[in-house]
Amino acid sequence: MYNNDMNHNNRIVFLTGTRADYGKLKSLIQAVADDGTFEPHIFATGMHMLSKYGSTYKEIQKDGFRNLYMYVNQNATNDMDITLSNTITGFSNYIAEIQPIAIVVHGDRLEALAGAIVGAFNNIKVFHIEGGEVSGTIDESIRHAISKFSHYHFVSNETAKKRIMQLGEPEENIIVFGSPDIDIMYSDKLPSLADIRSHYEIDFEHYNIFMYHPVTTELEQLPDHIHEVVTSLIESGDNFIAIYPNNDAGSQIILKEYQQLKDNPHFRIFPSMKFEAFLTALKNADMIIGNSSSGIREASIYGTAAIDIGSRQSGRYSLTDNCHIIHINENKTEILDAIHRAHGLTLQPESHFGSGNSDRIFIETLHRKDIWDTQIQKRFIDIDF
Repeated sequence: MYNNDMNHNNRIVFLTGTRADYGKLKSLIQAVADDGTFEPHIFATGMHMLSKYGSTYKEIQKDGFRNLYMYVNQNATNDMDITLSNTITGFSNYIAEIQPIAIVVHGDRLEALAGAIVGAFNNIKVFHIEGGEVSGTIDESIRHAISKFSHYHFVSNETAKKRIMQLGEPEENIIVFGSPDIDIMYSDKLPSLADIRSHYEIDFEHYNIFMYHPVTTELEQLPDHIHEVVTSLIESGDNFIAIYPNNDAGSQIILKEYQQLKDNPHFRIFPSMKFEAFLTALKNADMIIGNSSSGIREASIYGTAAIDIGSRQSGRYSLTDNCHIIHINENKTEILDAIHRAHGLTLQPESHFGSGNSDRIFIETLHRKDIWDTQIQKRFIDIDF
């Protein structure tokens, strides 16, 4: 059982840089707040602070969490390495001021890497959410680097656990707890589709969701890729809810191509959507198309068809185990054919990432005395091959 007398205070900092990772962290933050043993603090930065992407820090404010700190770590011209440097500086100053007992980071974003580095360098325990997964961009390298700076790993499944162990992390420091966004997906507090239609002024009877992010290792091909995709969506004649890409290098190329869609009545374009609203929209969509991880993970929970385009999610799933996914390349013929096929799919909801109780497992873990007694110095665990 956690003993507050052993620590300077009971503050736990959750670092969030995007609308997506906030959706993953939200149920955990709420669980910590409700439990009362620890004091949750939120450091919001990255895309949250950019008006172009909807100033999504406002959604965190609306959720009513206390102890929210907001930090601008970039402008429209910053490269990823400069943004990483800025985040390390700002987060380090913040940590020095509040001196938390733990830092919680999620996934594979550069803000999470900054948080893990700052925690490790300041002898503060780092908890990494959803390490041990793979993707087809620089994000994968970032994710594994975060794992090496982290002390405890809250992973989505046994496959992710094995990858963390391959990185030399001790098995006793890896907790399989599912994917925390499923906590929200299974909740009975999601807005209704009617509320979503009204709030976002969506008049479509049927619609698809479109999300396409830059593949940072394929920037030379990005103009041709996104042009082929957007042209295909227009030609399909379907209705689409299109959401802005993340702010990685290349996002401006995608947003420039979005200009084709501005006056097209088949498209409603949003810089972002509140996470719960997005989930309701996804649950009721005919399909999700693009290269977002939402098509890999969240879509299967609702039995929504997903068309995965290109290499961004390469290696992250097996088509045999994920019958809701159609994988194609950035080619008009393939895209139009996939849309036609997806309309004909009848799918059942399924989860490979837990059962919606990640928040409970997280709190139970925080109450374990050994979590706080463990030495901050890490050791590499060799695997016998």
